[in-house]
Amino acid sequence: MNSIHIDLTTHLLPFWFLVVSLFIPRIALLVAWLQQQLTPFHLTGIVPLLGAIFVPRILILVLIYQDQGLSAWFLIHAVALLLVWGGTGGNQMRRRRYRDD
Repeated sequence: MNSIHIDLTTHLLPFWFLVVSLFIPRIALLVAWLQQQLTPFHLTGIVPLLGAIFVPRILILVLIYQDQGLSAWFLIHAVALLLVWGGTGGNQMRRRRYRDD
């Protein structure tokens, strides 16, 4: 006999948060905090605040892992983290100096 297993887990992070946090993570964290959607994750104290300010993408990865485990959303956000951090260190825009000759 074939058995069918239906997984009815509910996720606490809303869909809008998962999408918006890919592009503007600090604003997504602020809006979710103001709407009190992060209270089930017990984000209190100074450490989550500093995490949201300095490394918001890591805090979002922690939230997704606590909510869903290793899911597709976790992998998408991990790739976004690597792309953002990998793209900021290499090439810097340099100003050209114009000289009056």
